[in-house]
Amino acid sequence: MTERLQKIIAHAGIASRRAAERLITDGRVRVNGRIVTELGTTADPRRDRIEVDGKRLVREKPVYYLVHKPREMVTTLSDPEGRETLGALLKHIPERVYPVGRLDYHTSGVVLVTNDGELADALLHPKKQVPKVYAAKLKGFLDVPELDKLRNGVELDDGYVTKPAEVFVLREEERNTWVRITLHEGKNRQIHRMADAIGHPVQRLVRVEFAGLTAEDLRPGEYRPLTKKELDRLKKQYVDASRRARGVPVEEEDAG
Repeated sequence: MTERLQKIIAHAGIASRRAAERLITDGRVRVNGRIVTELGTTADPRRDRIEVDGKRLVREKPVYYLVHKPREMVTTLSDPEGRETLGALLKHIPERVYPVGRLDYHTSGVVLVTNDGELADALLHPKKQVPKVYAAKLKGFLDVPELDKLRNGVELDDGYVTKPAEVFVLREEERNTWVRITLHEGKNRQIHRMADAIGHPVQRLVRVEFAGLTAEDLRPGEYRPLTKKELDRLKKQYVDASRRARGVPVEEEDAG
């Protein structure tokens, strides 16, 4: 079965999808001995000889880790500004893994990292509406109309109106309110922008759940492999659904 070349490279754990595109356009990828620079090129990873920088592409064993990202850490493998990175935290994992999505520098919480590009693509696809649950400390006290705005849709600074979200109050403190927000979309700094739109800026933000995965058993900076039960659920709920939508028989794909 043929796939886009950048997808094959990402699934092999060589680079992220975006970095794979750069490898192709820079002329660093060969298919069956021929340099390929067109991003729309497809290949069959089972039959074609695909090389990156002269080394034949071999799929790594897929691995899956759940990370409790601390605050003041970037969700990248490296950072030109010298800030702490997720890559440094995961340096002892032998496989080259990538985060599924991002968390802001000041946001802590659960992050899934893997070298399984198919699972990552399925979880990040907007149509899947993967739930992301946050605990947010907002400045001041929220009345019912303000909570309803968060629930029903808020117009952001660029004119985009957010999709409905699940919102309820966890507790009120002296000058702040903690709320639990469940999103099914992922705009840049979305909760910060939603909170600003109703006049209650975020004071602290924690992602407590992603796609049903929680980091409640992990301290900030710790990580663990997914359990078989967790992985089986993710694949059944997201990957198998994506394969069926593409007309790929699930049993045949898994048999390979």
